[in-house]
Amino acid sequence: MKVLLTGATGFIGSHVAEALVRKGIDTRCLVRDKDRLGWLTDLPVEIVVGDCQEKSSLRQAVLDVDQVFHLAGATLAVAEKTFFEVNGLGTRNLVETCIEQNSRLEKFIYLSSQAAAGPCPGAGRKNESDPCEPVSPYGKSKLLGEELALSHADELPLLILRPCAIYGPRDTGFLTLCQWLAKNINPCLFGPEQHISLCYVGDLVRAILLAAESQTRSGEIFFLSDGHDYRLAEIGDVFAQAMAINALKLRLPRQLLFGMAFCAECFARVSGKPAILSRGRVREMGCANWLCDIGKAIEFIGFEPRITLAQGAALTVAWYRKEHWL
Repeated sequence: MKVLLTGATGFIGSHVAEALVRKGIDTRCLVRDKDRLGWLTDLPVEIVVGDCQEKSSLRQAVLDVDQVFHLAGATLAVAEKTFFEVNGLGTRNLVETCIEQNSRLEKFIYLSSQAAAGPCPGAGRKNESDPCEPVSPYGKSKLLGEELALSHADELPLLILRPCAIYGPRDTGFLTLCQWLAKNINPCLFGPEQHISLCYVGDLVRAILLAAESQTRSGEIFFLSDGHDYRLAEIGDVFAQAMAINALKLRLPRQLLFGMAFCAECFARVSGKPAILSRGRVREMGCANWLCDIGKAIEFIGFEPRITLAQGAALTVAWYRKEHWL
């Protein structure tokens, strides 16, 4: 068994690379810069240089592999068009190259996002048959990637995973929350409480490996989370407890966040570095229900979340401190 992994130097991808190595799977990692391997540096993996935005650079990467795990993508960008170039057209390039260069491919797994489906408009949980209504450029670009991949579902064995918000060691998103908490501030939003699905990175990695082993029809889509309903303030409380901190809840108006995001985007255009807070992200934060239904993943790929938020927060905080991120 030989696997091609894209996005291997990233937060989720590096954990997947380690899991594949532990299973003794021959792993080839597509990277843009062989001098910036990050968490891959000491792993016994094959490194191939390429970029999903440059189709010609992908030919060598897809040759002779049995499965492709496509995790590469842009989560932050200075210009909105970057999301669509990377998450949309980059996915199409990789899919088309697999079809053209590798007739033996057994499975192509595309790691999309709950953002591609958008929030749940009612009080329930969004499932795979519900219409997709993304509210941010990122979400729209991930949906484009899904659509471009699905257009070839009759030509290669395709499976799409839509994880919710993922946290764990190496994640920088929840690091921002922890940095606020370290100042004894638990940031929340004014207005109705937001319901959110979460998943610890270790559970997501297991889900990806289970999906690779499962027998599913090409074109199937699965939501992934730990199955629980969280509220934004509650998440801060759990991480504060893991940090042994009694933080004060600071409720922020959405308009203030929009203003902060606008300023951050202006600075990003000047500096050339993507802003962590964007107006698209604030629009996502303004939606009340980000819950998803994982019943299909449980039934068809045997997914069973194991890590509770309290356990995951403790593991994450411990890693941040060990690596001096906090």
